[in-house]
Amino acid sequence: MSIADNITSLHERIGRAAARVGRKPDSITLMTVSKTVDAERIRQAYAAGIRIFGENRVQEFEGKSSALSGLKDAQWHLIGHLQSNKTKKAVELFHSVDSVDSLRLAERLDQAAEQTGKRLSVLIEIKVGEEESKAGIPLDSPELENLLRAAPQLQHLQIRGLMTVPPFTEDPEGARPYFRLLRDLRDTITARNLPGIPMDVLSMGMSHDFEVAIEEGSTCVRVGSAIFGARSNGAGPNPTA
Repeated sequence: MSIADNITSLHERIGRAAARVGRKPDSITLMTVSKTVDAERIRQAYAAGIRIFGENRVQEFEGKSSALSGLKDAQWHLIGHLQSNKTKKAVELFHSVDSVDSLRLAERLDQAAEQTGKRLSVLIEIKVGEEESKAGIPLDSPELENLLRAAPQLQHLQIRGLMTVPPFTEDPEGARPYFRLLRDLRDTITARNLPGIPMDVLSMGMSHDFEVAIEEGSTCVRVGSAIFGARSNGAGPNPTA
């Protein structure tokens, strides 16, 4: 199947998953994860209607960004771990950083956004499992509360919501408890009515489990291999697509 055919199939699957729980399909954003994907195939996804793209590394996207400059209304999200020494370049390149995992990183992004003259959308990445290899703020860490309390001072950031990468399981149902944890955390934060933190984005679900994520409230699914095919790097299950 072509990239366009894969995207059509994904929209149909999103629609069916949404219908099962009484949601509207247009309440769910399909983000195409384009890490390791060349500019030509990204343009094919754009031609098929995709406007939100996720990249994992600042340096990789910088290398192909000029070849994609003609995609005027495309939005580029950084979904991989961001090193603090690359915050300035990340702010210049991306519309949103969806992997903020510390107050220190948020403060550096805020400073870089001020210098760049923009207001940057961000998501807080939450670590819902015990895997050492996964990034994010652990559920029981005081760092999340520190970040939420500091939000009013981060005037050049807009904290839109939460993101997670659950532990990988062959059975998509294995991710359901983790998706529920993130949804419950989102609901708890929302109920506090914190100033400047709308919590309207819940980014969870990838190629193999996005339908379960939608059933549990995801507003943004991050899909790469189901659009572009399996990555050929031999690294096993893709942690963000």
